[in-house]
Amino acid sequence: MAAAAAAPAKLVKITNIEDALNVFDERLQRRPLPSVVLFTQLLGQLAKLKHYSTVISLNNQMVVSGIRPNVYTLNIIINCFCHMHQMGFGFEPAVTTVNTLINALFNKMLETGNCKPNVVSFGTTAIDSLCKDTLFVDALKLFSEMTSKGIALDVMTYTSLIHGAKKVFEIMLSKGCMVNARTYNILINGYCKRKRIEDARMIFLEMSHKGVVPNTVTYNTLVDGFCKMGRTQDAQNLFSQMQACGQLLGIQTYNILLDGLCKNQQFPKAVELLEEMEGKKLDFNIVTYNILIEGLCRAEKVEYAWDLFRRLSSKGIQPNVRTYTIVISGFCNGGLTCEAENLLRETEERDCSPNDCTYNTIIQGFINNYETSRAIRLIQNDGEGFFCRCINYGVDR
Repeated sequence: MAAAAAAPAKLVKITNIEDALNVFDERLQRRPLPSVVLFTQLLGQLAKLKHYSTVISLNNQMVVSGIRPNVYTLNIIINCFCHMHQMGFGFEPAVTTVNTLINALFNKMLETGNCKPNVVSFGTTAIDSLCKDTLFVDALKLFSEMTSKGIALDVMTYTSLIHGAKKVFEIMLSKGCMVNARTYNILINGYCKRKRIEDARMIFLEMSHKGVVPNTVTYNTLVDGFCKMGRTQDAQNLFSQMQACGQLLGIQTYNILLDGLCKNQQFPKAVELLEEMEGKKLDFNIVTYNILIEGLCRAEKVEYAWDLFRRLSSKGIQPNVRTYTIVISGFCNGGLTCEAENLLRETEERDCSPNDCTYNTIIQGFINNYETSRAIRLIQNDGEGFFCRCINYGVDR
């Protein structure tokens, strides 16, 4: 009869450093030496008790004794180094020390094969620590290294970088450094991307107090940020403020607001804005109309989208292949597959050749409307090349 497998070692609960040292010494004297897992559990408990320097010292003893640290051991060591650096211990590890450990952790994770590197265990803690200590350049270097190695970044990583940038910005101001609109724009853009629109707005207000004049990029970033948060009235107020301040309102600014209004289904205001653009005879093109047509189609108002589409020629605007694809998608989503196919044929007749996206859109539309035979017929009639690109939709000959 085979011998029973050894029961896993019971986790010893540590409540003070004396107990930890006794357990550590006892394990270090065993022959054969226990698994690194037991030592790592002990170091983890010591770290929770905030005995960071002791953890590092015991880890050194483990290495000397031939106990090779694993991914979890290295992660604990990095956290201890970072805590020591930001809490003002007598010994503060150099940035190179922390970065060396991080590289060791990353390589160790790759070696194991079964432990995919992730943000929390690899770099977020270190980036946060570096940013808090205003070592922003080093934080950015680590950030670049993480992205270059294909590690997915989370909100915490970006938040740490934004906090770091803000701290560097405050130091610049305190030292009397000249900051311009571009400096403020970087911060505003960062806050908007993280959906921290109130922080972005406060930076914008601070600009005025500091005598820095916002430029078009500043306004465009904030208008877009407000729209993405569903605060279209704030976006319109800012738009009006731009006009009152004599700020040049370009097509991009109008398009950003128009897109925001459409995505928030504020169509009466969107139409009013488009009419304002037409009344001012701004030099805009089909891109602007595509924004409104797509917004109407997504809101299942395809009849209004179709009406606007049909009036384009009277406005001196020619639809492009994207315009046709948007309306075809709207027809398909509304179950109007015959109208969608007729429009596809019109693109061919008007020398506006449909592209892969157009064909994929209508084929997917046929399938979604349980008209697979029409999808197959379209593929057969329009060439084998499109069949190959549409196989992922589940069409089978």
